[in-house]
Amino acid sequence: MQLICHPDTPATAVERVSVHLSTTPIPGELWCEFHVASNSLLLPPAASPERTDGLWKTTCFELFARPAGGDAYFEFNFSPSFRWAAYSFDGYRSGMQDFPAEDPDIWVTPGPPHFFLAVEAMPRLPSVSTAIALSAVIEETDGTKSYWALAHPSDKPDFHHPDGFVLELPAP
Repeated sequence: MQLICHPDTPATAVERVSVHLSTTPIPGELWCEFHVASNSLLLPPAASPERTDGLWKTTCFELFARPAGGDAYFEFNFSPSFRWAAYSFDGYRSGMQDFPAEDPDIWVTPGPPHFFLAVEAMPRLPSVSTAIALSAVIEETDGTKSYWALAHPSDKPDFHHPDGFVLELPAP
């Protein structure tokens, strides 16, 4: 799937951002692989894999999941540094709290011109159909930041927007 760059945040040296999402043999878990085609991607330095806030301030990849039948959703952030974050929300940008999760397995294949970040065995999703939003914050070596998603339903980049959850996964 191709992610779309928000028109208000054009990239200067990113050709495309795409993602492959699939289920694993374990019900409710996913395999997610992000690909960035760029010769000037700014990557945070490698660090120990641990929960960390504020990953979205530089290159970061995100998955949002909203179980059917409600407004509550989850946000998962994955950094090329191997750091990660997981949150739950009661509704649109409200009731945010840390979501209990184990360290996900993150693999990075640095470019250029192709960068890959893969995540396996993410925290289990609920056993109902789930709406998904996929996104990325991409920072380039010249400081340019662009915001990529499957859909941009508002005039400003907003990965939490309810209308951005455009991919439907059936119940496991």
